[in-house]
Amino acid sequence: MSSSVPPSSVPPSSVPPSSCDCFVSLPPASLASVVLFGKNSDRPRDEVQEIVFRPAGSHPPGSKLKCTYIEVEQVAETLAVLLSRPAWLWGAEMGANEKGVCIGNEAVWTKEPVTEGEALLGMDLVRLALERAPSAQQAVQVITDLLGRYGQGGSCREDPEPLIYHNTFLLCDRSEAYVLETAGPYWAAERIVEGARNLSNQLSISVCPWREHPQLRSHALQQGWWDGQGDFNFSAVYSLEKQPVRMEAAKLRYGAGQELLRMQAGHITVKSMLNILRDKKSGICMDSGGFRTTASMVSVLPRSPDVPCIHLLTATPDPSRSVYKPFIFGPHVTQVPWVLSPSFGEHDPTQQIPRFQTQVDRRHDLYRQHQGALEACKANKQEAEETLRKKQLKLEDENLHWVDTILDPSDSADPVGGSDMFLICVEKELELYKGIGEKQCTHTEV
Repeated sequence: MSSSVPPSSVPPSSVPPSSCDCFVSLPPASLASVVLFGKNSDRPRDEVQEIVFRPAGSHPPGSKLKCTYIEVEQVAETLAVLLSRPAWLWGAEMGANEKGVCIGNEAVWTKEPVTEGEALLGMDLVRLALERAPSAQQAVQVITDLLGRYGQGGSCREDPEPLIYHNTFLLCDRSEAYVLETAGPYWAAERIVEGARNLSNQLSISVCPWREHPQLRSHALQQGWWDGQGDFNFSAVYSLEKQPVRMEAAKLRYGAGQELLRMQAGHITVKSMLNILRDKKSGICMDSGGFRTTASMVSVLPRSPDVPCIHLLTATPDPSRSVYKPFIFGPHVTQVPWVLSPSFGEHDPTQQIPRFQTQVDRRHDLYRQHQGALEACKANKQEAEETLRKKQLKLEDENLHWVDTILDPSDSADPVGGSDMFLICVEKELELYKGIGEKQCTHTEV
């Protein structure tokens, strides 16, 4: 039986904050006729994120699917997905599917208590929705249906001391976006058809949600959180009255993110989104208190169905010191081994009860080489770090040139001749790091 834990005590104030930032820009905020999605995944600083590609699949009737902690009913058909995920779990912090749906989740604590029992993680819900939903609106339905049937819960980090939270989600496709915010089984959703929007670890939907849980208001009445008078303001009613320090910091990031979007409204491009996700002054690109931005993603979703969606991922920590690499769904796409963490099967500490009693090395090849190069340059002082950054940006400029070529409807040339673009970009980045750090830091401990 799951037991409730007071929201103010999970995580306790001594635990570093869990923070993420999600962004979406639709015309007319976007300069071009595209929807832009961006997310920084801020997680325990030594946690490794891998990039996972799963092709579309068919599944026999009655199939079960093992998520991070629990089994759910499998559906008959699943879509091809691209996932950026903490290597120890099943779900994903952010990702996309072959239909152009992108989703990112964030931690949130509300008046509704979290529970100690294991259920679906918010990250499991991200992956399940990507696998099952051909549109952002349908993804909202998938998540809310699963939330009602299975609930959300379980520790969200690979550590004996649990970190438990509820979730908010930013979902988008080529035509629109949605914010879905939860408090236990209860939820509210907002539809976005133009302009820009961001999320930062707090409830942000106020009055007149697009849709809501049928008992959202009656539950608040029963709990004494709302008197039933006047407009129902979801964020005001369900948010904690006394905000922990971590939530106050989220307010500052949320405001900074809003301002960065406002300053570029009407002119937001891929590079704009990359710059926002690299902004350290605001805390959006963060490294403090044992947490940091462990992976980052930007997606370009053209309004025209004749132009492919492009997803750029780092697969490495700290976007200000990483290279974004483009991925496009297509017949030549396979799993890139250099960004896939090792598998430990039944010996994985996540599969043993009690969980997380030991640690394993989950670093993939690109992560190792990236961290090794940074350490090698750090040892050789600032000049070497600046030289590495220039080389990284040169690689990224080449990647973005490919992106521009693909998005240009007047240019029919394929810049990689039908090859796997993401694979090529990862291999080029590996070559850069091996030339810098293989002698000194290939085996550097994180």
